[in-house]
Amino acid sequence: MNFQKICILGLGYIGLPTASQFAAHGIQVRGVDVNPQVIETLQAGKLHIHEPGLGEAVRLATQSGMLTVSHTPQEADAFLIAVPTPFFAEETGEYNGQPYKKADMRAVASAARAIVPFLRHGNLVVLESTSPPRTTTDLLLPILEESGLKAGVDFYVAYSPERVLPGQILRELVENARVIGGIDPASAQAGADLYAAFVRGEILQTDATTAEMVKLMENTYRDVNIAIANEFSRLAERFGVNVWEAIGLANLHPRVKILRPGPGVGGHCISVDPWFFVESAPELSKLILAARQVNDSQPHLVVQKAKIAAGKSLSGVRVAALGLAYKPDVDDLRESPAAEVVHLLQAEGAQVKAYEPFKPQAGLPGIEQTLSLQEAVAEADLILLLVEHTQFRTLPPEQLAALTPARQVVDAVGAWNGEEWHRAGFQVHLLGVG
Repeated sequence: MNFQKICILGLGYIGLPTASQFAAHGIQVRGVDVNPQVIETLQAGKLHIHEPGLGEAVRLATQSGMLTVSHTPQEADAFLIAVPTPFFAEETGEYNGQPYKKADMRAVASAARAIVPFLRHGNLVVLESTSPPRTTTDLLLPILEESGLKAGVDFYVAYSPERVLPGQILRELVENARVIGGIDPASAQAGADLYAAFVRGEILQTDATTAEMVKLMENTYRDVNIAIANEFSRLAERFGVNVWEAIGLANLHPRVKILRPGPGVGGHCISVDPWFFVESAPELSKLILAARQVNDSQPHLVVQKAKIAAGKSLSGVRVAALGLAYKPDVDDLRESPAAEVVHLLQAEGAQVKAYEPFKPQAGLPGIEQTLSLQEAVAEADLILLLVEHTQFRTLPPEQLAALTPARQVVDAVGAWNGEEWHRAGFQVHLLGVG
């Protein structure tokens, strides 16, 4: 199929880079977002997210006229839905007395309804948002067919999950394999034709529900493996072992690759997607649920470590929390365990100042942020390392010692486990060390 104009709904960490790639390869793109601030920022020539190379890519796309942004869709050859699919903050389900989180699919439903007035014969609609199994067939199709057109007869529908790493999105959008799941073979082929405009990795066709499950399986696999690393860290503390040393030794086995423990799991993928399996089939997802429970409880372990470092009580203790992002060297704070740790510290009476170099003014509710490392640590009693940003990992201990009176350090990511920190006068309390 020949696609000359596409409409992308959702201009976040996936939608905007995808829009820039299509525009760079000669396809007219209408980018749509319901957040007025996003549209105003882009129209002013700025970005609302941080991703290496994205600013230049968007600038070239808009200057060439191949990318325009708006609050509303318009007629196009293809429509891509790349909106958020979080879980409900309060609403939960329950199975055998075990609560589980439920997917909030309102943004997908709203985006689909926004497409309906513009849907025409021969169009392709692709859902990219990570979704519970059967979302494409059971949620998306009925809404689109409110147009009076029949999916698979009058227009094509496919599901194609993003599978990219923050910090490498532009490269991986092009180079990674792309899975296209159609509601029928013709829809899968139409999706393959669309992404062939810029994807250089292998394009693999399947059905929509399989494609949905592939994305969830990838992130659930990671979540379960992180959970076992976090359990190993708890066991190491119980037995008086350094888990970081033990993992390094275990990983010398040619068929073992244990991941790193930490303060928990965040981001919009690994900390969210496994719940979609649990919600869809709780009776079959017992291991997945257990892994989620382990990783979601990890911030409490960090707070316990901070209590030990502070002398059993955190009441009135001034804590400098370094890092709020969910992973190193990105500005993405979605579902960040670091933010959860800060809130738990505050609940214990601690006075917390947080420094996030990639988003120093994130505006997270209830969290005081500083604009510099020096400001965060200047009056601290306790330093808490929550994210292994390169800036923190490579920080000389002597430099930090000159900035703060604090000499108690809690390292939740295994970055400062070195004799040089002790020589600089710090007592390092390392997560996973008894």
